Amino acid sequence: MFSLTFDTTSSAVSVALFQDKTCLDSFEEEMEFGQAEALMKAIEKLLSKNHLTFVNLSLLTVCTGPGSFTGVRSSLAAARTFGLACPKLTLCGISAFDAYAAELAPDERAEINAVLIETKRDDFYVQYYNQKLEKLGEPSASFDSDIQKRLSGLKVSLSGDAIERFLNRPRGLSLHAVKLYQQVPLQSLANVGLAKFALGKADYPKPLYIKAPDVCIK
Repeated sequence: MFSLTFDTTSSAVSVALFQDKTCLDSFEEEMEFGQAEALMKAIEKLLSKNHLTFVNLSLLTVCTGPGSFTGVRSSLAAARTFGLACPKLTLCGISAFDAYAAELAPDERAEINAVLIETKRDDFYVQYYNQKLEKLGEPSASFDSDIQKRLSGLKVSLSGDAIERFLNRPRGLSLHAVKLYQQVPLQSLANVGLAKFALGKADYPKPLYIKAPDVCIK
């Protein structure tokens, strides 16, 4: 089975083509603007290079955020457009939280597992999971003092692209495992999507917005 996975929610465009769980080809480029245009060109190039079209794909997995407001909208607009053009194509939206959490192997999971995602502000996007990677409440935008208070006294594992910033000063936490990333791991994003697809539980892509966009009148 062929599937396509992509993400534009952070400061990059990432696309990967899979056959089952094996990555056949991929593209990644860091950029602050122009993700939508780069995404379409990257997808076209990957499919053409591997002699495939959307007719050959069974699943499209897309990251739903949180992240850049424009980046989230670019990914989801593209995924939904492809879905309209190819009705037999299954669309599956996976949050960046779930992709990062899935990177924790069973022996790396602790009493509480926190995924921290960069906001490019003073706070962090955060989601907590138990040892079975079941969500402990809703995701939020939290300051480091609140996160530290929540994790204090517990065995903790951390994952995400904001871990380095969070740990840039002593925390006094009991750390079990720490997984650092620059971007959402596409292999993990694809694996979570494939698992949902196999169970017939693929979620239609909907944006995960935790805070309203920061906008101003020029």
